[in-house]
Amino acid sequence: MSAGGAFGGNRGLRPVPPEKGIFPLDHMHLCDLEKKEYLSCLKSSGHTSEKCRHLSKKYLQCRMEKNLMAKQDMSELGFGKESNMEASGQKVNERIDNQS
Repeated sequence: MSAGGAFGGNRGLRPVPPEKGIFPLDHMHLCDLEKKEYLSCLKSSGHTSEKCRHLSKKYLQCRMEKNLMAKQDMSELGFGKESNMEASGQKVNERIDNQS
């Protein structure tokens, strides 16, 4: 007979959650509205995530506010230069429209 648990795990030791990548599920549905908005946007845009980036940011902010993930600066999650990217994208679109 082993000293571990039923599947070889150590009894009495608490599991340590990973630092990033996996976070608690939203069992209480605290951010369902944001999640549904984002998924709806993905579906309507043909799964082009760039068009739904603002909703992705909103969803992550909700998760941080509700303590469903660690709070961190949005720039660390890839949202630091969003306004610059959007502005440059608009300029590119304006140039294309003006050339037509």
